Formats: sequence, structure tokens, C-alpha cells
Amino acid sequence: MKRSTPITMKDIAEALGVSVATVSRALKDSPRISEERREMIRAYAREHNYIPNLLAESLRSSRVKPLKIIGLILPQFTHFYFSSILSGIEQEAMSRGYIVMVGQSSEQYNREVLLCDRFFEHKVCGVIVSQAKDTQRYDHFQKLIDHGVPLVFYDRICTGIDCSRVVVDDYQGAFNAVTHLINSGCRRIAFYGSPMTLEISKNRYNGYRDALLRHGLKPEDRFFRICDNRADAEAITPNLLAQGDVPDAFFAVNDDTAIGILYTVKRMGYRVPDDISICGFTNGQRAVACDPMLTTVEQRGVQVGEETANILINKVEGLSPMDKVEKKVVRTRLVIRGTTR
Repeated sequence: MKRSTPITMKDIAEALGVSVATVSRALKDSPRISEERREMIRAYAREHNYIPNLLAESLRSSRVKPLKIIGLILPQFTHFYFSSILSGIEQEAMSRGYIVMVGQSSEQYNREVLLCDRFFEHKVCGVIVSQAKDTQRYDHFQKLIDHGVPLVFYDRICTGIDCSRVVVDDYQGAFNAVTHLINSGCRRIAFYGSPMTLEISKNRYNGYRDALLRHGLKPEDRFFRICDNRADAEAITPNLLAQGDVPDAFFAVNDDTAIGILYTVKRMGYRVPDDISICGFTNGQRAVACDPMLTTVEQRGVQVGEETANILINKVEGLSPMDKVEKKVVRTRLVIRGTTR
């Protein structure tokens, strides 16, 4: 059967039982590889119509700087955190002579796949991505890697691929936030989170759970909801407050959800924070535009963007090995305002 995609150095390495580095050196006629092995690798490459990634080579070795374009996939343009990451990526990229081509997945797997294909067709020199909520298959990411396109994840990482990524300390940020709620006297703390297929959701829930357990409190299913936007928070919260044992605090996966809780709690006659405390996770502009202002975990999106772009560009320019997996964690900060005691 005819192969539908070009063969890569990784394919050659796996077929011949050698490393990718050995294949690369042999194809460049390096004397570090024996003549017999060089010829074996070159013959296999010719037989299977191997085509080198000339763009990546030119970026790494040429003194003449070609057009440098980075592909960036955002789940949502309107989310403050993602827009602040975009700002950080653009700042770092422009300072190093690159421009950014931006696409929005709108939280849809099919759009994400299409964007990866378009970036590859336009021969971007690298791709930065935060995966969509419903992404369960990762072939489109692996295709980029197999064809020598540097790939770096931010925020929502793909655990199915061992790849460089930049995240915030979601677990510790959640742990600190819930610890603050407990220290202020709260005991029945509800958790509103994103789908648990996402690594950030698991990490934030684990931080919430471990803070409760550390203080002798038991996580309860009745206080757990999959809810990560304002509209759903306004729809779900009245039912939770109609239970006999009302939560005395809410910890939300992001600020928009927390603000939806705040609006609903106040509308139903509860006082914030006297009756119910609320904490979010983002520290966007809306956190200081509500009444009372929102206690939240600051994610430092601009720094996340700068770190992500720096890792990618270093790979493109050969300052960092293409196969080196870098994992950066940006520290969060709890910002205490009027929605907690």
C-alpha cells in the first residue's frame, strides 16, 4: 500500500533500529557514522522517497533569515487568560524577529486538526497549542512532530505525547485557595470544574481535595459540579443552594464561573462573604469589575506566553535540541479580595 504521508527520520530510525540522531548524521554524510551504516541509511531513505525538511534546516543553519512564522492555537479569543498568553507569546516572538499566525479552535477537535493541517501546509517554523476540551486523539500533533515541526503545549497539555510544555502550578494554586477558605472558617466548600479529561481540571480538583483532607474535611460528591462558564454557573447554582445543607464557600475553575456563582448567590439573597465565600482562578479584568471584587488565583498568563515562545524559538534556531522535552511551571499567586472573609 502506498504511504499517504512522507517518510520521516523517525520512521527510518525505527525501521533500521538506530537513533534519529544517527539517521540525521548519516544523511548529512557525517564521518562520525561508519561508511557502511551511512550507505545503508541513505539507501533506505532513497528507496522510501525520504524528503528532508528544508525549512527547518534553513532556520537552524542559514545566516540568511527566512520569513519566520509561528502557528498558535487558542481555545478561545475572548478568555482573558488566553488573550494574556497571546500577548506574552507575541512580545517574545517579535523581540526575536518572528510573527505569530493565530487560529481559534473554539474548543472543537475538528477545528484544531484543521488548524494543524493549515499551519503545516503554510510551513510555519513551529506550533504552540492549548488543546480543545473535547480532544481525545492526538494524531494531528504527532504528525507535526514526525515532520520535524517543533511543538510546544501551554495550559492544557496533551498527556498522550511527550512534548515540551508550559503550565501554571494548578495543584498548588487550588490547594492554597481552598486552604484560605478553610482558614477563614468555611467547611462546606463546593467545587466547580472543567471536564476531568483535562489535566488542569484533575490538578485543580486534586488541590481542592487534598486541602480538605489536610484539614480533616471530607470531599463530598454533592458539592462537585462540572461547570466552567458563567451561563452554566447561573443555571446550576440555584439547585445546589436549594439543598438542605447549603455550601458556605465555592471554589471555581476560572473567574467567569466564579462571577456566575457570585451573581446567583446575591440574587438569591445570600450575603458575600458573610454567608458564602467565593474564589476563582485567573485574576482577569472582570475580577475587579464585580461587587464585591473577586478573590482569585493569579495565573500570570503573559509570563506563560513568554516562556512558551522562548522554548519554541530556541528549538527552531537550534539553541535547544529538537528532541529535548522541556517542562516549565509558572507559579501562581492568591489574590485576596472582597468575596472571601
